[in-house]
Parts: sequence; structure tokens; C-alpha cells
Amino acid sequence: MPRFSRRSFLHLSAAASAAATFRIMTEPMLAAAARHQPHPPGAVAIDANENPLGPSAAARDAMAAILPHGGRYSDELTDDLIKTFARMEGLNPDYVSATVGSTPPLASSVLAFTSPEKPYVTPDPGFELGMSAAEHNGARVVKVPLTKTYAHDVKAMLAAAPDAGVFYVCNPNNPTGTLTPRADIEYLVENKAKDSIVLIDEAYIHFAEMPSALDLAKSRNDVIVLRTFSKVYGLAGIRCGVIIAHPDLKQRALERGGLNFMPITAVVAASASLRDSALVPERRRINATIRQQTFQWLDRNGFTYIPSESNCFMVEEKRPGQEVREAMAKENVFVGRVWPVMPTWVRITVGTQDEMAKFQAAFQKVMRA
Repeated sequence: MPRFSRRSFLHLSAAASAAATFRIMTEPMLAAAARHQPHPPGAVAIDANENPLGPSAAARDAMAAILPHGGRYSDELTDDLIKTFARMEGLNPDYVSATVGSTPPLASSVLAFTSPEKPYVTPDPGFELGMSAAEHNGARVVKVPLTKTYAHDVKAMLAAAPDAGVFYVCNPNNPTGTLTPRADIEYLVENKAKDSIVLIDEAYIHFAEMPSALDLAKSRNDVIVLRTFSKVYGLAGIRCGVIIAHPDLKQRALERGGLNFMPITAVVAASASLRDSALVPERRRINATIRQQTFQWLDRNGFTYIPSESNCFMVEEKRPGQEVREAMAKENVFVGRVWPVMPTWVRITVGTQDEMAKFQAAFQKVMRA
């Protein structure tokens, strides 16, 4: 992280505040808007792709230990996080910056590289934040349907907007939890226009056995990769992520949103999580086990769903999904939102064993009704 003077700090803070005025919708904002009210006590909250396991013991201990020093900015802690991540991923630290989750760099990247002349291309259904940023930037949003296997249709994306400023790839995809083959991503990168940017969101990559695109960000000046600690690491409410790109490209991507000092609780929690080598495999196993058990129950009861490799999946109701969401809420089970392209489907987050048992009971009741 570069050092900032107080003047540059205030300037960048103002830039970040200006970006906030766009009302770019984040995942928590979208979930809250979809349910219209806070969760009541005892609710089963499987609507925002949060990890019910929360921070690891090591992350909780690290945050508790750093709290007495909360009056300091402590940039050296951010440096430590960047160096740890870069060393583990075989990257030059200059290619990595820490961010408050992965949504700010997603929005600022879209703001930096789209314009009224440079469209934003996204899968449909896909994560909406980039669409919101592009619209506020005056850019045309081009939604491209997924393939029959629910992968990104990269050839259709290229054909739909060869002049795109940004091609957005979320892998695994949100909301379907499905994978796009590495060969398809390479095809997109190799066949896009020279000045287009491929923005690869790997928020859910730790839930799936799949190759990362970090090597593309390392070797090229037109690929940005985003990571977050919100999902498998269980730090959604703590807010920490990283952006990985060629230093020049990374600087341009972050200019519109501004940089700020990182919260020290977030960086020490993230660093502790990275150093726990057993954490990701164990949480991947837990998520996959509960997800598969849920799929087996859906199969036994004749429900249609999209097989997922992530911590969320889509299930079909054969009636307006919003009606099902409202009926489920009356059972104190809150499920995810509905995408316009799939109006009879809702997204379900994989919760704990107990939460998914309550989901099954409520879903069975609602669907029978």
C-alpha cells in the first residue's frame, strides 16, 4: 500500500464518499432491499451468501488482541497481509492491494473502464453491483444469458459488445454457483479488444476445486482479479478483500473509488485466516457436505435446482419466486432474491445443518400450499 499524506487521505476519502453517492448496491444492501425489513429473532438467514461459521478461532483471537490498538492506523498490518497473500500465491506484492471487501474495487474498476462509449458486459443472471456502477457511469449494460450448463457464454459476450470497456466474469458465478471452464476464460482474454478489461471475481473460488485466474493477472496488463475474505473465511461483516492486477492497471482501477486506511481488525483477521492452512479445506468440506445433503433432499422430493459448486444455489418454484420468498419469511426462513431473467427461481445460501433442516421443512410446507 502506498503511503498517503493527510491531504491525500482526505482527498481519497472524499473520492470514496463521492462513489458512495452513486448508491451502488452491495450484496448486503440488495439483500436488505429484497426483504424490506430486518430479520426477526431466531430467523434462518440464508439470503445473503454469508458463511454461518463466522471468523475462525485464530481470526477472532487476532481481532481481540488488536483492539487496544484501535486508535492507530497501523499500515504495517496491511503490508503484512499483502506480503502474506502475495507469498502464498506466488505474486509480486506490487500487484496486490488490500480493500474493504471486494465490492469497492469491483465498483471502482467498472467506473474506471466503462463509459457511454465503452459498455459493461455481464452474465445473466449475475451479480448486480457492476451493472449498477456501469449505469451510474452512463455505460450501456449488456446482459448475456448463461450457457445450458450455466457457464459464462464467452463467445456470446464478445459478440454482444466487441467494444466493451469491461467483461465481468464471476467464477463460480453468483447466483448460480456454477463454474466457467478455464479454457473459456482464456478464450475471452485472448479474443477481446486490446483496450477491454476482463474483471474476474473469485469471491467464491475457495468453495470449488478449480484453477484461479491469478496467473492471468500476473502475466497481463488487461486482467483484474478480485478476492474477498467474506465467504469461505467468514469475515463478511469484518470487510476485507484484495485486488490483484498489474500495478499500472491496479492504480487506474482504484482511482475512481479512492483508497483509505484499512480497518486493523480486518487485516489481522484476514492474515490469521490465510496462515491457517487447514481452514479452507475444512470449510470447503463442510459446505460441500451440507450442500450435497440438501441436493439429495431436493431430488427425493422432486424439486428442480441448479447443481452448484459454491455456497449458494438456485431452486425453481414454478410460480413467482417473490411469492415463495414472502411465504418462506412467514415461516421465519429468509431466502435469497429473485433475478428478473429467472422469475420463478430463488437463490438459497448453504447454511448450517440445522438451518438447512429448517429450510427443508419450511420449503416443503410452502410448496405444498
